[in-house]
Amino acid sequence: MKKQQKLAQVVLFVVLLFIAIIVVAPFVWMVSISFDRMANIQVPFPPTFIPDLFSVFNYELVFENGRIIRAYLNSGFVTFCSVALQVSAALLGGYAFSKGRFKGKKLLFILVLATMMIPIEARLIPLYSMFNAAGLLNTFWPVILPSILYGFGVFLAKQFFDQIPDSLREAAQIDGASEFRTFFQVYAPLAGPITATLVILSFMGNWNEFVWPLVVLNAERLHTIPLFLASFSLENGTSLAGMTMALATMSVLPIIIVFVFLQRYIIQSIALSGLKE
Repeated sequence: MKKQQKLAQVVLFVVLLFIAIIVVAPFVWMVSISFDRMANIQVPFPPTFIPDLFSVFNYELVFENGRIIRAYLNSGFVTFCSVALQVSAALLGGYAFSKGRFKGKKLLFILVLATMMIPIEARLIPLYSMFNAAGLLNTFWPVILPSILYGFGVFLAKQFFDQIPDSLREAAQIDGASEFRTFFQVYAPLAGPITATLVILSFMGNWNEFVWPLVVLNAERLHTIPLFLASFSLENGTSLAGMTMALATMSVLPIIIVFVFLQRYIIQSIALSGLKE
């Protein structure tokens, strides 16, 4: 039985390693092309993972006109505001649905979850009409405000708070704490893992958002990283593959950094009950 288990583990390891190579290979090739100075003239074929002529020339060209700096600042501002709004709303909503006692809670929770079934394509025209009537087009408000409705985040937060005993809330109420004080001083300090998980998911979603910003942000000075990358690709096509790949590498770098530092909390948010011994 031990030999069979070891053989099964080896086979599983080989399969997972093969899948990991398939997933990582495109990213490695992207980085390789970004450091290949000759890629702007001709893309290496067949694909290679080591640049023929290693150089940071493509990155120098990317930062030369300063447009990417503005796009980074725009994406950073929009993402920071959207993440703060989404995570705060998700935690408060999850706490309310988990510990609150009010009429229609189950129905309202079902309605919140139902929002995940509505694709962005079905919401484009109503949202556009609403923000156009409010005169908020070509501002960051149409990109930031809709993020307050985060059904998946509310669901994750509720599942996490369900694991924390109600006795903590009851004890806080006996001491005279209000509902908001109970949340911020009792439950919020225990919600570190789920908060980090929501931050990762929200950051990835908002940083990569393309369709909705493309509709409401027409001014070039307001372009985020995905819009800037798309406009650059349309202007230059594959004739500047090295610069395009350098831009793509720069666009995914913040996501990789955030994920590397916070990914361990995803497992903790599932494994931990929120109680300390």
